[in-house]
Amino acid sequence: MHSYLITSREFYTDTPAVFRSILHKQLQTHMPTYALYRDKANPDYDIQADYHVQVCSQFENVKSFIHQKPDLAIKLGAVGVHLTSNQFDKIKYSKELGLEVIISTHTHSEALYAQRLGADAVTYSPIFNSPAKAEPKGVKDLADLVTKTEIKIFALGGIINREQVEEIKRSEAYGFASIRYFQ
Repeated sequence: MHSYLITSREFYTDTPAVFRSILHKQLQTHMPTYALYRDKANPDYDIQADYHVQVCSQFENVKSFIHQKPDLAIKLGAVGVHLTSNQFDKIKYSKELGLEVIISTHTHSEALYAQRLGADAVTYSPIFNSPAKAEPKGVKDLADLVTKTEIKIFALGGIINREQVEEIKRSEAYGFASIRYFQ
């Protein structure tokens, strides 16, 4: 099963040297398949995103993704872009740029729509209880979605331990995405 590390300012900081050091250690420790730079509040977002791509490139099997910004992802040489659930209109453009596209979804119909538009994968959330998020969907709902779609599905939301990862694995989802699991 694939794993998708998502950065957060609270853990990774916005201090460049500290960010690079923490990210490198987390990639080395967990060896995720995908890694997303996500920090909505960083005034130096582009600089930190560049560091993210540079650190990811040191690991042969880690795909670097940039949050929300397809043009920046191309400029920095990232593998892909992770779009928000309000950016379905950016899927085609991002694919035309040659990027892999993951988009956030919260319903079965959104996941199916992303599939029709040509996204490579979706995150589907929240699966478990997660701070400030909607009611958890649960692993059974995730497994139901997996049977309805052909798109790669990353379970997201409240994933903090190995037992939850094992539950997700049984759903036959493509993988899981998390912030806290990797901390």
